[in-house]
Amino acid sequence: VSVVPLPKQEKREPVGKFMTAEEAERMLEAFDGHELQPLIYVTLYYGLRRSEVLGLKWDVVDFEHNTLKIQHTVVKNRSVIAKDSTKSTASRRSYPLLPEVRDVLLRLRQQQQNNRSLFGAEYDVNDYIFVWPDGHLYRPDYITRSFKRVLQRNGLPDMRFHDIRHSTASILYDNGWELKDIQEWLGHSDIETTGNIYTHISKVRKEKMGNVLFDRFLCYAGTYLFCCICYFSFYSLL
Repeated sequence: VSVVPLPKQEKREPVGKFMTAEEAERMLEAFDGHELQPLIYVTLYYGLRRSEVLGLKWDVVDFEHNTLKIQHTVVKNRSVIAKDSTKSTASRRSYPLLPEVRDVLLRLRQQQQNNRSLFGAEYDVNDYIFVWPDGHLYRPDYITRSFKRVLQRNGLPDMRFHDIRHSTASILYDNGWELKDIQEWLGHSDIETTGNIYTHISKVRKEKMGNVLFDRFLCYAGTYLFCCICYFSFYSLL
């Protein structure tokens, strides 16, 4: 008897908190002037995993054709590990280089060139985008801890760094994008993974749904109320 192995399913991402667009803007404001501001900015725009944003290299940014590719990751188990691979084949994806992100990266590249001259031989030469002023890579756990500290200092709700990615998807979903579009934007290999996480209905989306129903049935409710008033008014005169 031959045994056919079941297809490997992508591990489900744990569902955390979701920010609205307004909450995400407040979160970005909290990082104004912080060394992680560019990293947070890019993470939110593209809904990247922590390993993906840390794995971004200058060779995946095409300023001429305005594209940005996800091809590398940086993770930490017992030590920091840089990989020329992604979580899955679907995770290797290409994005349009949005004008705002382009400006952020150009300023960051110029800053790194200045730092390289400043530190000289002490500079850790590599091709990674998000690094310390001396060129060394950020540790993934430092990103997580710093993110939480900034939120706490600014009186913002506690959340995981990964919740930025969930919030990107939630904002896209609230603005009418289909699950298939969100799946491709996030780099999920299976649309079921996207659906299991993001088919929640946020408060904003519920309010929009309620307003649609209210506008649709307002005329009927008004007619019914008017008839009730006339009925009771008539019988009160008897």
